[in-house]
Amino acid sequence: MTPLAHSARALNRTRPTRPAQAGAGHLRRALPPLLLMTDPDRLPDPLKAAEILPCGSGIILRHYNDPHRALLAMKLSRICHNRGLVLLVALDGCLAARVGAHGVHFPEHAVATAPPWHRRHPDWLITMTAHDSRALRRAAQAGAHAALLSPVFPTLSHPGKRTLGPLRFARLTHDSPVAVYALGGINAANAAQLNRSGAAGIAGISGIALG
Repeated sequence: MTPLAHSARALNRTRPTRPAQAGAGHLRRALPPLLLMTDPDRLPDPLKAAEILPCGSGIILRHYNDPHRALLAMKLSRICHNRGLVLLVALDGCLAARVGAHGVHFPEHAVATAPPWHRRHPDWLITMTAHDSRALRRAAQAGAHAALLSPVFPTLSHPGKRTLGPLRFARLTHDSPVAVYALGGINAANAAQLNRSGAAGIAGISGIALG
């Protein structure tokens, strides 16, 4: 297991237990400590990455414009079920249901589309992205079990964007009505700065894939 995976598991074990939100209901599965987000440019082969993720980790399939997205989802689903991983399909509940995924992920701009899928599949894990306290509240109201809060540190995908930093991230996480993942620029060198932040785990692309 990589140092980053160890850090994520430590966060997951020590995070405070939160009461279930009115819209979210009871989640039967544990929240994954690690969430790998696929990216066609920075992670061209998510299947290879899925083969080496620690058991219990999660994968969020994005690849929004990939013409072979359905096939990729099916292949990822097989790997996830065989290796004890959790698969979430971003923005496409129909595809998630078709391939037997474990849930759906919604970008912040699509939060309003989440509630119908939660009602249809109450056993699904639902996650959303967030960038501030307002978005965290909206995620909880929409029935999300967890939100990916970013950017914690400087990132390759959004160079120059203002970051939350570990202290503000911890404050937002502490006050959040929904479980929070740290997203953005997290690696083995800086993950320790998130200790005691209350985060449910760590999400990312290259940092997760490379450890």
